[in-house]
Amino acid sequence: MRALQTRNGAAVIADLPDPEIKPQYVKVKNDFSSVSIGTELLMIRKNSQSSLGYSASGVAIEVGEGVTGVRPGDRVACYGTSAHRETMLSPKHLTVPIPDGVSSEDAAFGGLGAIAIHALRQAGLQFGESVAVVGAGILGQLIARVAHASNYRVVGLEPLQTRRDRLRAGGIRHVCKDKDEMTETIGKLTDGKGADAVLVCASSRKDNLIDSAIGWLRDRGRVVIVGDTGCEFDRDLLFAKEASVHISRAGGPGRYEADYEQRGFDYPVGYVRWTEGRNVQAFLRMLEENRIELNSLVTDRIAFDELPGIYPRYERSPQDMMGVVVRYGG
Repeated sequence: MRALQTRNGAAVIADLPDPEIKPQYVKVKNDFSSVSIGTELLMIRKNSQSSLGYSASGVAIEVGEGVTGVRPGDRVACYGTSAHRETMLSPKHLTVPIPDGVSSEDAAFGGLGAIAIHALRQAGLQFGESVAVVGAGILGQLIARVAHASNYRVVGLEPLQTRRDRLRAGGIRHVCKDKDEMTETIGKLTDGKGADAVLVCASSRKDNLIDSAIGWLRDRGRVVIVGDTGCEFDRDLLFAKEASVHISRAGGPGRYEADYEQRGFDYPVGYVRWTEGRNVQAFLRMLEENRIELNSLVTDRIAFDELPGIYPRYERSPQDMMGVVVRYGG
């Protein structure tokens, strides 16, 4: 089977052995995968040899010992395993049946959706509170839509006009083009109190976004770092508001834990309510109930053979690309 890998600073399609089933895993024939362009470009630039992608959908063709809840022939969404490939082995807790009302194309965004949901959980928001989303790439867009569907008051900041338009298409009423407009908008919406949380989704280490985020917070608010941004901040600003700064690590509890992902041990729901697998389920339920839509985020639908060309194209014109769906087979 074929898979996308990084080699010598570029993405290439390689021929790899077809994976053999093993306990606690599901063998999946991929129908679609989604591209997390920022993360994948970072891996390519590191010039290491690794496989790309982490969010896909397909059909289960074989299940290993210890797998329950998934049977051969089921449509499934998969997260956390190298996903840009024709056939993959997916850990059982990260292989989620797709509801009947959800398309396989939309389900291919399940991993990105889990990351968006976990970031909002890290913000510690309560019903009706306000959240500012800084940076409207694919993750910022998803976070804003999930937050809006959850009845949080959302303010977006994005310098690119095309991305601001997509925020508005997702139902976000308050969209700002620069920091001054952001400051003014948050002040009006919150009667000068400040946002309850600010999620920094932009990938820029040149601009000190955390200090700006602290300025937009209410007293004892929370900054959540989602994107690849610098982590330096002014202690005096943080102290003045007794604010807190948090990192959002991927899709939730269980990520990078061998016992959970590889050996199949789950966290008891009474102690860890929302694992990364349960976050994928929550995102699929939002799609099933039409609480969010993804079609307006998709700019490119491509065949697997076209995927290596996406990365240099994005570096030339990032403003023209958002959601990228990769199609396998016919």
